[in-house]
Amino acid sequence: MTVNLLDYDREGLTQYLSDIGEKPFRARQLLKWIHQSGTADFAGMSDLAKSLRGKLSSVARIEAPRVMRDHVSADGTRKWLLSVGEQNGIESVFIPEANRGTLCVSSQVGCALACTFCSTGRQGFNRNLSVAEIIGQLWLANNALRESAAENPMVSGQNGQDQRAVTNVVMMGMGEPLANFENVVTALNLMLDDHAYGLSRRRVTVSTSGLIPALDRLRERCPVALAVSLHAPNNALRDVLVPINKKYPLKELMAACRRYLTAAPRDFITFEYVMLAGVNDSMMHAKELIGLVKDVPCKFNLIPFNGFPNSGFERSSSETIRVFRDILMQADIVTTVRKTRGDDIAAACGQLAGQVRDKTRRTINVNAKQAVMETMR
Repeated sequence: MTVNLLDYDREGLTQYLSDIGEKPFRARQLLKWIHQSGTADFAGMSDLAKSLRGKLSSVARIEAPRVMRDHVSADGTRKWLLSVGEQNGIESVFIPEANRGTLCVSSQVGCALACTFCSTGRQGFNRNLSVAEIIGQLWLANNALRESAAENPMVSGQNGQDQRAVTNVVMMGMGEPLANFENVVTALNLMLDDHAYGLSRRRVTVSTSGLIPALDRLRERCPVALAVSLHAPNNALRDVLVPINKKYPLKELMAACRRYLTAAPRDFITFEYVMLAGVNDSMMHAKELIGLVKDVPCKFNLIPFNGFPNSGFERSSSETIRVFRDILMQADIVTTVRKTRGDDIAAACGQLAGQVRDKTRRTINVNAKQAVMETMR
């Protein structure tokens, strides 16, 4: 059985090479070939000793998830459905913008947190992704974008954005990243390593629904930019929309956010807030939010709800979102409204579903909005 070298960060690769009798410095060379050049063939790694290339060819491999489907949206957003075995598929999304290219990366096959407005949460949960399956999404995306650029040197996104490489990574795809902590941190190490992808901590974002013990560990082990899926200003509503809130309520979550800021590469937390018509989008909700985050340096990213079959929810109107944004901004809270990208190929926020053989055998009430409204009476 060969080992997949995509599973190793620099420390792990150094140890592996030592175990097979090779010098530690070879790890840096291998990282550059694998992650910077996107090479999967050991024979092409010209600065490695021929004997090492032969040895690696017999005991190791470089294998990312297999591409099942590759969709490109009218706005340039690109979504890959990737096979991770046993009839399971995950989705990754590349979003080209004027000054950057952002890859949305998945961390699990499905999700166990069951947020009621999220398509991924409706699929149930199968398993955590391996390091190779997480970092393999970035490896594949960079290779695919380089190939596209080689075939058409003039290829560009909106406003002329070059699509040759990923400049930003957001762990906002399928799954809760902090529920797959060790594998996610190893993948983050590779994203940040100058011998691999060399991304800055400010350009790598982990999004969490609020697993507080793991959030504290991330602060200690690998503090990158942080986004928190908030979606409600009080516990009663968030208990239904984001059920993990029952275990880690808002007061504890806000305290964890303040702790995280002591090590974070940015001086604020981003709070993500999906705008659900008649559920969490009133002026009262906006004013509650102001009180909730008064001691947490933050910005808000308001996300127009992206529908999916039988969701039970509707998107707040543009006017409602504008009023909500203005209330927050009048309280000196930086607030943006996320531009919906890739919704014509179901690549927008909350729409990623992949292909999940649910091991949780979860039964979800598809009339989620009714359940929410019951809590508000």
